[in-house]
Amino acid sequence: MSQFYSSAPFLLFAFVASITPGPTNILILANSQRFGVKATMPAVLGACCAASLIVFISGAGAGEALRQFPLVREAMSWAGALWLSWMSWQLFAAPATNLTDESRRSFSCRAAAILQLINPKTWMMALAVVSLFAPRGAHPLQDISLLSLWFLLISLLCLSCWALLGKAATRLFRTTTSLVWFQRVMALCLFASAWAGFMG
Repeated sequence: MSQFYSSAPFLLFAFVASITPGPTNILILANSQRFGVKATMPAVLGACCAASLIVFISGAGAGEALRQFPLVREAMSWAGALWLSWMSWQLFAAPATNLTDESRRSFSCRAAAILQLINPKTWMMALAVVSLFAPRGAHPLQDISLLSLWFLLISLLCLSCWALLGKAATRLFRTTTSLVWFQRVMALCLFASAWAGFMG
């Protein structure tokens, strides 16, 4: 129990980092709205596993490269912003007749994982986790593994909530026209989120 209380600040940080709106959350919501919760869960799993892996890699020291080589961060920022812009356009332009077409799914497990890996903000978040919360014990690799596992579980819970929110949106917007407009609003939010993160 004492170990849980000592981990409480990290658990709160992981919850806030995972539940607050961002590109991944918006894509999860939009994908769930179009294809349902079950079809969206692979993307949830891919995003969460990749983010947890980044926490682990950063704890092992590899994340410091982003601090030492700003050009790498800039290249990753451009790649992420451009890719998210393309995905937002795909979401915005998807016609009403294809809302249930599985072949038009734009956010897979692989895409969700890659998005995390090329997102410098995810790496900076992981470095913050390591800097602030990693225990300074005799077994650092074991400690960072535990943090990564906690982060995985919390992010799975949070992104699953976003997937359920997308399903709720489908019930709220019952007509094809309203669903398409909701989809387009999500696309604009994704675009704005991508470039706000890039400029930030």
